[in-house]
Amino acid sequence: MYSEPLISTNGTQAGGTNSGAPAAVQRLIEKARLAQEVFETLSQAHVDGIVREFAKYVYTNAETLAAMAHRETGLGVYEDKVQKKRGKARTIWNSLKNKKSRGVIEEDFERNLVLIAKPMGVVGAVCPITNPIVTPMCNAMFALKAGNAIIFAPHFRAQHATRHLVAQYERIVHEHGGPENMVQTIESGSRETTQTLMRSVDVVVATGGGSLVKAAYSSGKPSFGVGVGNVPVVIDRGVDLRDAAEKVIAGAAFDNGIICSHEQFVLAPRESYQATIDSFLATGDVWFTDDAAQVERLREVMFTNGHLEKSIVGQSAHFIGRKAGFDVPASARIILVPARGAGTADLLAKEKLCPVVAILAYDSFEDAIAKARANLLVEGAGHSAALHSHDEANIRAMGLGLPISRLVVNQTSSLTAGGSLSNGFAPTTTLGCGSWGGNSISENLDYKHLMNVSRVGRVIAHRLIPTDEEIWAA
Repeated sequence: MYSEPLISTNGTQAGGTNSGAPAAVQRLIEKARLAQEVFETLSQAHVDGIVREFAKYVYTNAETLAAMAHRETGLGVYEDKVQKKRGKARTIWNSLKNKKSRGVIEEDFERNLVLIAKPMGVVGAVCPITNPIVTPMCNAMFALKAGNAIIFAPHFRAQHATRHLVAQYERIVHEHGGPENMVQTIESGSRETTQTLMRSVDVVVATGGGSLVKAAYSSGKPSFGVGVGNVPVVIDRGVDLRDAAEKVIAGAAFDNGIICSHEQFVLAPRESYQATIDSFLATGDVWFTDDAAQVERLREVMFTNGHLEKSIVGQSAHFIGRKAGFDVPASARIILVPARGAGTADLLAKEKLCPVVAILAYDSFEDAIAKARANLLVEGAGHSAALHSHDEANIRAMGLGLPISRLVVNQTSSLTAGGSLSNGFAPTTTLGCGSWGGNSISENLDYKHLMNVSRVGRVIAHRLIPTDEEIWAA
């Protein structure tokens, strides 16, 4: 996950100052706590009505919000941002509707347990430059669904878009009879304000770079973060190469590659390696070069001292080609280049938050898994991988063999790893990467992670107590 530093070189976010920062954050938290105490008394139907409108506002105003985010950040593709806002809004709400999150949420008669949901309190959410509308939307929906208030720390290059969304969400809560200050944002934030927020709230959701996530986990509060994405894609033998190529292109090109779960490195069977490249080219959406000098020039443009160059993040294939001195047509959605190896053998095996995809041949399927694993161990461990296959044994083998939290099968990874209407992943914008990625969860963040659950346990009268002999029997 790409994230620029939270602060500018003089120690404050652009357009802000540090004057009175901790005190200002504490005032936000005090107001949030008062609001949350009132909100906690609202019924499930009342809460759901507010959460539904959060999603509906983004869905209905997707074009305006997409233009706002695109204009402020300069990243990605306007049309894709419209699609992302509409898609995430309807998918997340569809996942949340009719789910219990207030009071008694489950009665387990087999174990004689009653489960009672309770809010955590105030959520602090740090948001990335890459997703200044949809990430706050998702976090606000999860937080309020579970009865919490939420305070955002937006990226300084995306704070106006987030501030606009927060104002609209406060309006929605008020119009639905809820308390003021349930959804707030830090104004003109800094490193100090963000750290104060994370130390002072009840739970932290941190979406951004590794240093941000580490800071969240060091705050002393329960925290949920994300890891670096670097999705390897294995194309198995016996699949429709054109279909696989189209899905990879759709994922890698979407929003100019700033989705952390987008396809970045294709592994194709050696005997159909050229046919795979031809399938990419047949779409008319791909610019390809296997000229060693040109590929090296792309490496130089994309990486500085081994690190991804910020200036190419979220930019088009045409922009990146021009920066490298190539005539990549504006119609090209991605740049496809051969890698010289997996893992440490090539910089192109690292995360590339732009529409540049590397391709490499493999021999056996075990070799494909080994190459995908090598890439992930350099960057992206715990995040996601994609596979196009009809072989159940290979699907299971890849799921078992890689350090990943999700394996996306026969789908466009960037559009479905975060949940979709057609798979079982929880719809979200925060994709946990487990201990591999330095995260506390190895699944998609959901509203359930932002609530406490009390369990009332009674004697299970019908349960037969086993004897010692039965317990220790082989």
